[in-house]
Amino acid sequence: MNPHTFLLLSQDDDLRQLLHAASPHAKIIEASTVSEGLRLRSEVSPTLIIGEGNSHTLAPRLAHAHQTPESPPILVIGNRHSLKDAVELMRAGAADYLTKPILLNDLQTAMARVLSHPSLPASSSSLDPFASIISASPQMNLIKQLAKEVASTDATVLITGESGTGKELFADAIHRSSPRATGPLVALNCAGIPENLLESELFGYESGAFTDAKRAKPGRFQLAEGGTLFLDEIGEMSSTAQAKLLRVLENHTIDPLGDTRSHTINIRIIAATNEDLLAQIKAGRFRLDLYYRLNVYQLRIPPLRERLDDIEPILLIFLERVRKERGCRIKTIAPSALAVLQNHDWPGNVRELHNVVEWLTITCKDDVIQPHHLPTSVKTSPSTHHLDTEPKLSLLAFGLSFQEMEKKMLEEALQKASGNISEASRLLRMTRNTLRYRMAKYHIQ
Repeated sequence: MNPHTFLLLSQDDDLRQLLHAASPHAKIIEASTVSEGLRLRSEVSPTLIIGEGNSHTLAPRLAHAHQTPESPPILVIGNRHSLKDAVELMRAGAADYLTKPILLNDLQTAMARVLSHPSLPASSSSLDPFASIISASPQMNLIKQLAKEVASTDATVLITGESGTGKELFADAIHRSSPRATGPLVALNCAGIPENLLESELFGYESGAFTDAKRAKPGRFQLAEGGTLFLDEIGEMSSTAQAKLLRVLENHTIDPLGDTRSHTINIRIIAATNEDLLAQIKAGRFRLDLYYRLNVYQLRIPPLRERLDDIEPILLIFLERVRKERGCRIKTIAPSALAVLQNHDWPGNVRELHNVVEWLTITCKDDVIQPHHLPTSVKTSPSTHHLDTEPKLSLLAFGLSFQEMEKKMLEEALQKASGNISEASRLLRMTRNTLRYRMAKYHIQ
């Protein structure tokens, strides 16, 4: 049984039949106009919206649609190939863009990609984009502060961390806090696309570039023009694609397949990986020169087991969302149950915690989560720490160099001492002359 409901904004019978052939068991709701379709959206709760039109008719509506939370991804069907239309529609919030005539395989591929890897939210009602990253631990609060600082620049950012720690959320928040916030945020999972298709997805191609290239298609670099390109799982990129990406970072130009001209691009790149890139470099699987180009500013997102203070607020937020979406009687968690969760190693990090909450909303029939409500996998898992010991704070979890950490300590001490040199030097346990020397070293006033 296919659970999908598609909202089709088109009067084209051929497109409707093609959509039905692409997903025979999906429920298709039709609307003759974009305005009518967007009104129907709240009634039918579609998993995907397919809209036919151009940037003039669709872009303003897309921008309005993405102002509401949990907006479904939108696949746009254009009547003509236009890079300008594609860029403007992606900037407005479209998840992907196809042009007529459409082949059945192309539509199925685009739908699968959009539904399995939906675009990051285009906008948020929050004044602080980082507010959507729930945290109470000092580690995460510092990482968020560092991310806010780099967001105001145009520097390339490398986000590292285990799977499920929230690297995509940081990429989204950095983009929405940056001067490029009005531009598109285009995401590409390098591990989710076959190696032989990755280059064409990144750089695009011209009509006739290869056997099946019946029409030109813009790549992700072009679609991200004026905005940010988020390359997730960068460690999975092939050596050939790595070499081409290095050239883009050095020259800010791309060469679409089959095109004899180079095209200048204006984008910011944020990359993410859960791999140890230095180990990949030693093994010959990742380029050292590309690593240095990407590692202009690195943010290491600590795993959940290193920030146990975040478990309770994240769990409560997940419960609140479930209550709003489908109702849930659970209101809070007992301290004893929270202690069990804090003793778990969380190899799946926040994603695993989300799955535990989903399980609890099905199995727990009480208002308060007790230890016996928790799944066996959480209660019996081996742990590297004990309930009666405090988790050790790892300075390496901040992802800072020694110089960056030293500067942060100086600034914090001066702020706490209200600028008083004697008091700050006492807090830092150093002489006033040493403090003055290091302030001059880091240009701290």
